[in-house]
Amino acid sequence: NSRGASYLLKDSVPVTEFSASGPFEGHDLLRRGFTSVKNELLPSHPLELSEKNFQFNQDKTNFATLRNIQGLHAPLKLQMEFRAVKQVQRLPFLHSSNVALDTLRGNDECIGFEDILNDPSQSEVMGEPHMMMEYKLGLL
Repeated sequence: NSRGASYLLKDSVPVTEFSASGPFEGHDLLRRGFTSVKNELLPSHPLELSEKNFQFNQDKTNFATLRNIQGLHAPLKLQMEFRAVKQVQRLPFLHSSNVALDTLRGNDECIGFEDILNDPSQSEVMGEPHMMMEYKLGLL
């Protein structure tokens, strides 16, 4: 019964993960907002690009400083640790806090916007665990 399966799929998994890509894809106004050529060409504010790349620029500066102080091995070791920690994730239907990554970056003692207003119990991605896991493994 394909109709029943599509009904479960629609309710349990975010629509953006299953949306068809191509020239006939519909634009989702609720998730992406109104389309505008100007918004696609230029950032809306001069600091927007800087804020999007803040963590990358901060890591780049820290790696350069670490290389100057301790040598080439220190930033390479830290980058390998970052890559290893990013690969460890919970199942797709559970919230992952990335505590190890925050500890490596030194953000474990900082309280930010995402700590207060990113409550996983209010998340909209919670769905049927079996369907989400099958999608992640490529079985669906």
